[in-house]
Amino acid sequence: MSKKPTINAMKNYDVTIIGGGMVGLTAAIGLAQSGFSVAVIERAPKEDLTAVVYDGRASALAFATCCMLEALGIWRHMEKFAQPIKEIRVSDGPSLLHLHFDHKALGEGPLGNMVENRHTRIALFDRVAELENIHLFQGEEIETMERSTDKAVVTLASGTQVHSRLLLGTDGRGSMVRRSAGIPVSVFDYKQHGIVCSIEHEFSHEGIAHERFLPAGPFAILPLTGNRSSLVWTEKAHLIKTIMALPERSFAAEIQRRAGDFLGQITPVGGRWAYPLTLQYADTYTDTRMAILGDAAHGIHPIAGQGLNLGLRDVAALVEVISDSAKVGLDIGSPQVLDGYAGWRHADNAALIGVTDVLNRLFSNDVAPVRAARDIGLAVVNEIPPLKNFFMSHARGTVGELPKLLRGEAP
Repeated sequence: MSKKPTINAMKNYDVTIIGGGMVGLTAAIGLAQSGFSVAVIERAPKEDLTAVVYDGRASALAFATCCMLEALGIWRHMEKFAQPIKEIRVSDGPSLLHLHFDHKALGEGPLGNMVENRHTRIALFDRVAELENIHLFQGEEIETMERSTDKAVVTLASGTQVHSRLLLGTDGRGSMVRRSAGIPVSVFDYKQHGIVCSIEHEFSHEGIAHERFLPAGPFAILPLTGNRSSLVWTEKAHLIKTIMALPERSFAAEIQRRAGDFLGQITPVGGRWAYPLTLQYADTYTDTRMAILGDAAHGIHPIAGQGLNLGLRDVAALVEVISDSAKVGLDIGSPQVLDGYAGWRHADNAALIGVTDVLNRLFSNDVAPVRAARDIGLAVVNEIPPLKNFFMSHARGTVGELPKLLRGEAP
């Protein structure tokens, strides 16, 4: 048992956020711009979170998400690292039938932007530094979390006590905040891993994202700045150790075999990472003076590239609900206010969770009748412009009841 720390400081804020990742820092910025004082507690040092070796992933940021980042003053810190996604091409292995999305069909901006997570984190820290009402407790361990009907109190191992009216958990799939509230979580193991790396290639990607469905799972080639792409290679779990141990030349040959020659010679650059793929969702998003967001509330398969977008939609909804409630004198940590957030987000999240789960099950197999049916389905959608445009609007994040931030409006 750890020794109870001696309280050497007591600090008061409107909101305390546990977890200083991309969702947590975006929430802090949104709330700070709305006039709230915010404490962010993160156990990992900033230097670790922004290091090249920390996370090899890149995220497809939907058009609406980019509008939100611009409204929050974050986008200008990361725009030069962003690669617009102009087209998306979906195909089923070697089949000639496919689905093609082109942003020109909507007559608007790109479908989204690809940005390496490292650059997004750096941009978030740069924006946080510009806002005086955010305090980062970086490299801090949490000793206790207590919540009552009138406040939340987080005691750090250093002895600092952080008091606030509302506690937010943005601390990932293993969320300490969620577990402290005893919120049940459902988990389904896909028995797949996502292998992630960056590649350089001989020919230009032309801003086109490719999603190929192979028997083991989706194989995505996503455009980055320059003649580079981010690779997300879904593979069966029992093969991961062997693949990750391949020498560089053999690893490159496996990628080339799956990608084909449309990009010319392919060379992996930097490190390679492998992440287990699971479906996870919490039964509820709130408890006494507490709400969870992002992966703490829901974790989905990367098949549609919507994981981070979903978490940032949580942020946009929460910021709007809390800001509007404060303007009319409501307690931002009251059940009435938090129920508004949970009700707004449950339906949207449940729909996308269901879609990604069905898509992965449908395409991660090589059963001949199923393969034939899905190939025909791709071809049919491709030939019906209104239906295809509807799916493109979903990819851009512009469908449904959008919070103000996702429409590019300040909170």
